[in-house]
Amino acid sequence: MGFCLPVCKVFRRGKYLFLFLISLSVLAWIANLSGETMKEAPVSFATPQALVKGESLREKLNALTATPDRLITPAAKEQCPEESPLLRKGAVKLSFESSLKLKDVESDNKAVIEGEFEPSDCTARQSVAILIPHRGREKHLLYLLHHLHPFLQRQQLHYAIYIIQQAGDATFNRAKLLNVGYLEALKDYSWDCFIFHDVDLVPENDHNLYFCDKQPKHLVVGRNATGYKLRYKGYFGGVTAMNRDQFFQVNGFSNNYWGWGGEDDDLRVRVELQKMKIVRPPADIARYTMVFHKRDSGNQINKDRMRLLGRTPLVWRKDGLNSCSYKTMSLERLPLYVNVTVDIGKPLS
Repeated sequence: MGFCLPVCKVFRRGKYLFLFLISLSVLAWIANLSGETMKEAPVSFATPQALVKGESLREKLNALTATPDRLITPAAKEQCPEESPLLRKGAVKLSFESSLKLKDVESDNKAVIEGEFEPSDCTARQSVAILIPHRGREKHLLYLLHHLHPFLQRQQLHYAIYIIQQAGDATFNRAKLLNVGYLEALKDYSWDCFIFHDVDLVPENDHNLYFCDKQPKHLVVGRNATGYKLRYKGYFGGVTAMNRDQFFQVNGFSNNYWGWGGEDDDLRVRVELQKMKIVRPPADIARYTMVFHKRDSGNQINKDRMRLLGRTPLVWRKDGLNSCSYKTMSLERLPLYVNVTVDIGKPLS
């Protein structure tokens, strides 16, 4: 017994040391395993919301590092056909109901957002800004919007309608308002094509395409008021289409035509000076219904128009887009159009 006590004590101490070393090994193994698990935990146990964020981040990283063969994007829409399958055949007799309300037109055009529309099933061939000079013609504007929005949508256009309102009671200046419309619309988007559109002319035939051509295009060959015949040879008013570069090249409209008449002939001269040729659709297609009205107060016949027209070749370079001064009073993005109200000043004399 006396000999065994020291030996047993040593044995027990060795046993405890062995168990202690085993415990340390187990703890080290657990710590190592725990560290690996923690690294995987955010992925393995992520919530659905966290997974969405993870996917979004990966997409951003892929976009930064992707090569053309690696980048994965949603299937691109095909380009819209040259002739939309939605076009109605032939001219349509238009009606203008006195009971029509703005809310009715908005309800019929819910796909139009702040005056802008884009086809959902294909990519439009052109992006078109419709510019309409306006003052005090609310009923005419309502009729035009009622017919024009579905007309443009059937043509599968990406388009936006801009109404350029002349503030104040100075003599009306259609041409300067259209210059303003061009400049303001380009602040929104790099439009391919511009349609300069009177508020009282409504297109009858869907095949009268509101596209721009290689040459400036006149869209009003005839209207009901003229027996659907061209008003006179060289007429270039009512509704015209010019692409962004064509209009810039002629320096836009003159700013000096206050009152009715002359500004469209001035534009024709500018086009001819640039060796461009005016094109027109066939007479049975380029048809319009004019909503009859009396001449507006403040839009009297411009008695100075012939003198101004004679000076066009001399002044077109310095009278136009590059000299168009105005003050924007307000810009409202309404459901059916962008409303730009401007102070364009007064005639010099």
